[in-house]
Amino acid sequence: MNIFHKVALQSMRKSRTRTIVTVIGVILSAAMLTAVTTFGVSLLHYMVNGAAQKYGGWHAAFLDVDPAFAQERARDDAEASAAAFENIGYAALEGGQNPEKPYLFVAGFSGEAWSALPIRLVSGRLPENGGEILVPSHVAANGGVKIAVGDTLTLAVGKRTAGDAALSQHDPYRAGAEQLRPTAEKTYTVVGICERPTFEERSAPGYTLITTAAAEDEADSLSLYVTLQKPRQVHAYVASAAGGRTVVLNEELLRFMGLSDDTLFNTLLYAVGGIVIAIIMLGSIFLIYNAFSISLNERTQQIGILSSVGATAGQLRGSVLFEGLCIGAVGIPIGVAAGIAGMGVVIAAVSKNFKDILYAGVSLTLTVSLPAILLAAAVSLATILISAYLPAKRVARMPVMDCIRQTNEVKVQAGDVKISGLAQRLYGLEGSLALKNFKRNKKRYRSIVLSLVLSVVLFVTTSSFVMDLKQASEQAIVFTTYDIGFGTIDMEDGPMLALYDRLKNVDGVQESGYQVCVDYTCTVPADRLTDAYWQTVGGYAPDEEVKLQMMVQFLDDGSYLAMVRELGLPTDEYTGPNAKLLAVAKMDLENNRLHEVTEFADLFQGSELDAAITPKASGETEQAQPVRMTLVEAVVPDIPPMTVGTYEKQPYIFQVLAPWSLQDRLAPVGGFSEIRAKGMTFRSQTPAASTAAMKAIVEDAGVTAAYNLMNMQQALSESRNYIFIANVFAYTFIVMISLIAAANVFNTISTNLKLRRRELAMLRSVGMSDRSFNRMMRVECAFYGARALLIGLPVAALCSWLIYKGMFIGGADHIEFVLPWASIGISVCSVLLIIWITMVYAVGKLKKENIIDALRDDMT
Repeated sequence: MNIFHKVALQSMRKSRTRTIVTVIGVILSAAMLTAVTTFGVSLLHYMVNGAAQKYGGWHAAFLDVDPAFAQERARDDAEASAAAFENIGYAALEGGQNPEKPYLFVAGFSGEAWSALPIRLVSGRLPENGGEILVPSHVAANGGVKIAVGDTLTLAVGKRTAGDAALSQHDPYRAGAEQLRPTAEKTYTVVGICERPTFEERSAPGYTLITTAAAEDEADSLSLYVTLQKPRQVHAYVASAAGGRTVVLNEELLRFMGLSDDTLFNTLLYAVGGIVIAIIMLGSIFLIYNAFSISLNERTQQIGILSSVGATAGQLRGSVLFEGLCIGAVGIPIGVAAGIAGMGVVIAAVSKNFKDILYAGVSLTLTVSLPAILLAAAVSLATILISAYLPAKRVARMPVMDCIRQTNEVKVQAGDVKISGLAQRLYGLEGSLALKNFKRNKKRYRSIVLSLVLSVVLFVTTSSFVMDLKQASEQAIVFTTYDIGFGTIDMEDGPMLALYDRLKNVDGVQESGYQVCVDYTCTVPADRLTDAYWQTVGGYAPDEEVKLQMMVQFLDDGSYLAMVRELGLPTDEYTGPNAKLLAVAKMDLENNRLHEVTEFADLFQGSELDAAITPKASGETEQAQPVRMTLVEAVVPDIPPMTVGTYEKQPYIFQVLAPWSLQDRLAPVGGFSEIRAKGMTFRSQTPAASTAAMKAIVEDAGVTAAYNLMNMQQALSESRNYIFIANVFAYTFIVMISLIAAANVFNTISTNLKLRRRELAMLRSVGMSDRSFNRMMRVECAFYGARALLIGLPVAALCSWLIYKGMFIGGADHIEFVLPWASIGISVCSVLLIIWITMVYAVGKLKKENIIDALRDDMT
């Protein structure tokens, strides 16, 4: 240890408070960097585990190989495990509706394949011998062919060829360019229905049916799925082993390992992580730079004396960098440990929520990675060295005599600190002295203000982002009148009602109903429309008739009558062939926020309306039906979760409720072409269990029409989980950055006052009372806080608006820009509190000092 290192250590011991605050800043910086890298690694580990659960843990698949090749691969040391199934062959799908998928592909699973390739049963069981088979549900949903458990399939199984080339599942269907050559007839009993196997590619020409494989030596074609010891070697392994064979990579798994050509997720993750790390580095450099700059200012005369006796610029810089290394040696290990521990606590808090987001049953766990820790430590060290090098370089260039005389820190010209007479009368002597101090020492003043501005902007903008996220999530799914919805457009009424009779009896279901929503046009007298309508559309023609767009929601008779009774209306007037209808007719509000029904202006005058309605697409005037409607204040039932087409937004809401039994009169056969939504809705005590049971019933029924079965409570739970996770990480980040900013402010203000101890002692020596001294300090606090808030709050508001516009453009068009006033209030109070506490601490220490000692002290 040379003399310069000893001088640096002596300086650190002399200014213990500054050193401790700097070490705390390094600890916070290292902790945040470690937390960011550790969370990134933990998230990738979670995604890898989830992808392995959903798609299988294999890395590469050889789709059409012989048993000899499979045995050769099994002897390869690069493999950790392998699983194979027999490619039994293809059979034509009779009655299939998908021209791109005209085949059934029969796969014979071995014991290893069942465990390596995820298969999710919908109903029934797995096959136990070569005469039983498992059928995927998308044969019905996508192919339009209903196959149920218990059915017997007799298939002419063979090979697909194009000329002399054999085709596999990796080769899409080539209409007119390929042939199916049957080689054997096989009979199977369907024992189960499963979800589409995840290893079946979307472009595969055959629906994968699964049976039990024969002995491997009897098979002439296998599909081999390989898991490697070292996944990062997958591309080299495939290149050396393929030999012209068809190979498929598990892209869903490899992308999260950074080994896929699809690097979007990793690019996004690394970009976000890089931005966060850059922000942390910026805040940390700001704090640590100020600490070293202040340290060198304290030692300016000392540095000048060392330079005068021969110390080189390199030796002076080395002394400062050594000080930085000492601080890093203490702060970085503590910060890394604190970051790992803190992220462990955060992950423990959110891991339960992650189970319900992307992969069911997969927990987010803390994953500690040595490279990630080394990266965090290296970035922390680089932050310290950059922060120390910049002021060291500046000091090393200063003239020796300026350092010894200490004339370099504050340089002002005549008039630079002059203040107006109005300011003197407004602030008084104490305030004028405070203002003059800011004018003559703008560098430190700006440093304090920028630290406070950084904290305010980060806190307010992150709070605004969380508020926007909450709005987007809540408005999307929170307000629904049912727990489970089954939506379909193509299903006929008969099959749908038969399915409804089964679904409504599922355990947990309390209420249920079915409906169909049809678009109509309605002709009404112009004088029945309110002023609110005419003000919106412009113009007024009282002698004419007006055509309005409307939707008729045909509810099952039980639900319709329940609504009539709830409104207190006589049921006899709203039943029968000439029944009145219920209508909700309101002017829409321009904003996208949710409102009570009574907040909307009426579309029509009066409480009754006689009009003629026509199914929108028919265009035949003879189909117009006269109806009488009662205008009510009610929340209409939500429509099922499947709609078709796009609809022009109208400045009004006009929705009519009718009983299911009136369909024949209001929409005769041939006029029912504009169905907007159709399906069934259910309220359940146990939505998750009821949805699972309904899914099994729907699959067992072999529904071939397109449908959407949605658990709205699950969607709500996912939304809440997203918000909770976003809140946890956002506010953790805010708190850490704010602590760094607070440490910077404390360090800068307290040391700034310490450097002014002779000046302040001189003021006290010429008669400034404690009351006047305290007033001067309070005015300085007010200047710091006011300037920081005047800059920080507008910048934060602008950033909040930019975040809102970004989300709006990105598709969240149902949110409204709202400033986070609570967060703004917290920011204002926090800024003033930090400044006040720092001033109280620093002034308290100054008042304890002897005035004569302070006047004699040259700060060396």
